Formats: sequence, C-alpha cells, structure tokens
Amino acid sequence: MTTFYAEVLGMNVITETRVETWVEFESPGSRFSLHAIPAQIASGISISAPPEPRERGGVKLTFVVDDVPGTLERIASMGLPLLQRPWGEVEAVDPEGNVFALRARLAAA
Repeated sequence: MTTFYAEVLGMNVITETRVETWVEFESPGSRFSLHAIPAQIASGISISAPPEPRERGGVKLTFVVDDVPGTLERIASMGLPLLQRPWGEVEAVDPEGNVFALRARLAAA
C-alpha cells in the first residue's frame, strides 16, 4: 500500500513518523495515514485480486494528481477496478479495495 500511494498517486512518505505499523503521507495541503489493522480484525477481511470495491464506508478520500487520465490509466493497467459513476466521474480502487476519487492539480496563478 505504501508503494501504491507513493508511486502511483505521488504522495510523499513522511519518514520521521514512519514505523513498522504506521506510515504517513503528505502532499501540498494534506496528510494521509495508513496503519496496520489489528490481527483479530484483519483475519475477517478478505482481499481478492482484483480487489472487490469497499463502498460501505461513510468517507471517501480525494487525491490531487498532476494527470488524472494518466493516473487512472496506470491504475487500470495494474488490474485494479475503475468505477464509472452515473454523474460522469470515474473513481478508482486501491489494492485493498478502498474507493477514492482523483482531482487535477490546479495550475498556480
């Protein structure tokens, strides 16, 4: 997951706070963290290949990238699902099934 968010979405790993079970990422104006799921919870989670989108959560993250179409193409080339939404947007799924949106980085004025 660290590789996916760092290399595919361009998030920067914050090395000062990284430990075996925790990694923080940052990009201009935001921070995002991943942590290990406790074993008793992880044992009840199944991750398929490609992952089944997990859409029951009440929160969806949106990541800002330089090239939305290129990033979506790269995600699809990894065999990960893209979700065409009725409102015209395409959302992506990470390797564990978490659904997220992408937005283009605005050019500096």
